[in-house]
Amino acid sequence: MASRKLIIDGNEIEAEDTITLLQACEQAGAEIPRFCYHERLSVAGNCRMCLVEWVGAPKLQASCALQVRDIFPNKDGTPAKINTNSAPVKKAREGAMEFLLINHPLDCPICDQGGECDLQDQAMAYGRASFHRFNENKRAVENKYMGPLIKTIMTRCIQCTRCVRFATEVAGVSELGATGRGEEMEITTYLQQAFTSELSGNVVDLCPVGALTSRPYAFNARPWELRKTESIDVMDGMGANIRVDTRGRQVMRVLPRNNDEINEEWISDKTRHARDGLSCQRLDKPYVRRNGKLVAASWVEAFAAISSKMKTCAPQRMAAIVGDLAGAEEIKALKDLMTGLGVVNLDCRQDGAKLKSTPRQGYLFNTTIAGVEAADLVLYIGTNLRWEAPVLNARMRKLWLNTNVRFANIGKAYDLTYPVAQLGESADVLQALVDGRHEFADALKEARRPMLIVGAGAYCRPDGAALLKLAARLAMDTGMIGPAGIHEGGWNGFNVLHTAASRVAGLDLGFVPGDAGRDLDGILSGAQSGEIELVYLLGADELDTTKLGNAFVIYQGTHGDAGAHRADVILPGAAYTEKSGLYANFEGRLQMANRAGFPPGDAKEDWAILRALSDVLGQPLPYDDIDGVRRALSAQCALYGSLGMPELPGADPGIWNAIGDTGQVDGGLSLASPIRDFYLTNPIARASETMAECSRLFVTGDLKLAAE
Repeated sequence: MASRKLIIDGNEIEAEDTITLLQACEQAGAEIPRFCYHERLSVAGNCRMCLVEWVGAPKLQASCALQVRDIFPNKDGTPAKINTNSAPVKKAREGAMEFLLINHPLDCPICDQGGECDLQDQAMAYGRASFHRFNENKRAVENKYMGPLIKTIMTRCIQCTRCVRFATEVAGVSELGATGRGEEMEITTYLQQAFTSELSGNVVDLCPVGALTSRPYAFNARPWELRKTESIDVMDGMGANIRVDTRGRQVMRVLPRNNDEINEEWISDKTRHARDGLSCQRLDKPYVRRNGKLVAASWVEAFAAISSKMKTCAPQRMAAIVGDLAGAEEIKALKDLMTGLGVVNLDCRQDGAKLKSTPRQGYLFNTTIAGVEAADLVLYIGTNLRWEAPVLNARMRKLWLNTNVRFANIGKAYDLTYPVAQLGESADVLQALVDGRHEFADALKEARRPMLIVGAGAYCRPDGAALLKLAARLAMDTGMIGPAGIHEGGWNGFNVLHTAASRVAGLDLGFVPGDAGRDLDGILSGAQSGEIELVYLLGADELDTTKLGNAFVIYQGTHGDAGAHRADVILPGAAYTEKSGLYANFEGRLQMANRAGFPPGDAKEDWAILRALSDVLGQPLPYDDIDGVRRALSAQCALYGSLGMPELPGADPGIWNAIGDTGQVDGGLSLASPIRDFYLTNPIARASETMAECSRLFVTGDLKLAAE
């Protein structure tokens, strides 16, 4: 890549042609103030705080709007000189700050942005404190309604337009814009409607002043009161990097952490705002059903009830199901306990997914999240990416904005915020592609780096195994997969998209039916017929609990959701913010969710509950602390010995014959995503008042609700 030499504040550096002068100055160690500029948004050049001096130029330059390639050497061939702290630069920044503060209200003591405000910080560093030259009355701007997640005080707005550019470019929802000119300019939504994006909360992080703040968090805490813990999101299978801010035992807010390989610096609204569900409808003590009613009990009584039932129940009549939010440690502990008892009816696929636990490439997002930016053709099969992985969908939109990539879809059509060619809704289209009878098959073969994404709308159907077999065959026949060298870097375009944070770990650890064991459908049918007498639910709430029949149900989880309502014994566990746990995202990357607080009441960490129960059942697990569990994890699956992205296995074509099963495909059934409500997909989200309001407004309600 071409580069150019510059002398910045007396230091000579060599910078790439494609970066901005602002970025080059920061590489040289200079601090450049800015309000409108953001690395992931287009350049606006509004605020003029980033002015620098190009020695020899007739005027100061906006460093955000100037690329290194635009800076030519001096006439004598020496590198151009850039000054970032000269007297003219200092005076210009003071003037720009003075203009910005003309109409800004002096309400910092009651502003939620206080302590984290770019305007505060830069006014202290670059403003003129001695005097000001404007004594006119400050203008006032009416607040705008942007929905239940964003609080607006638009008098504070400095028109940096970061929110507008984010909405248009990243979220793909052009509902924010500016009206008026000059002093009359205002940022507003279209016709006073709510901002209808699953990523809307990110504009709060982007706003450099207090114009846009978090409505659920308003007036709750100051940043210096909070303890900050780096963790991992479990609201979907992507594993976004987050920071959990707590005060005492309460989670006050969830913010994104930057990770270019996963979520960049965005998170979904569910990740950000479902946090109030962590304190509502919590299970804080064991319960045992007596005379048809659940009554509070001690741990000893709960374990005794479980032990009494298990002693009279044959192993082949017992089953265990893992839910969507479980960490690898409790999955390992439950599997070891059930294996020790001789139970083979195990399943981690509570949505009925027809995925096998081998080969690993058959259930991973093999292209990787960051790797999708190299694709030139993407085929969706039975997925609504905007609801199943909204941050990944934003990356796909970025791919569409910056390249000539083509998108196509087999299944129900959804608005993904970018053009997607609709090939049809039924599985017959997939069969036609495999047989070469569809015109789009030629486009797949001609693409250099094609990829497909199989969603839950395909692999969770009764014929899901047959659809996976067709998808793998299509990938092989069109050159999406193959040994290293067929494509640049050994391209692998076969991808399975999971919506459950626990799914990859469950499959990695083999939490699937053993020899002659029953899967989810078999467990439920067995419970209805009386062949299954005991079912252990580890946070499993998304299955149809009415199909559990008269089985004795043990529910270990965090909330009084569907599983707890049906349970005969309830064991209160810890939420993802209340324990240290390992999670593997859908690309197979192992990450650590760190404990930010402690579970309420008598609730315990899930692996510890299972360890204590194993003693009562006479099958003590061979570990007594979390480190022991992780050593056992590593011993079973070497990939769990270290965090991060493991080395991807070679795309051996022979492996792909083992994906799915040959069978009849129901061509008349539409490939539709099973997610009917993005905001209510797990027990934490369903316990959240904020998510309930979002569901009422964005899924079933009227976008023109009054701001009150």
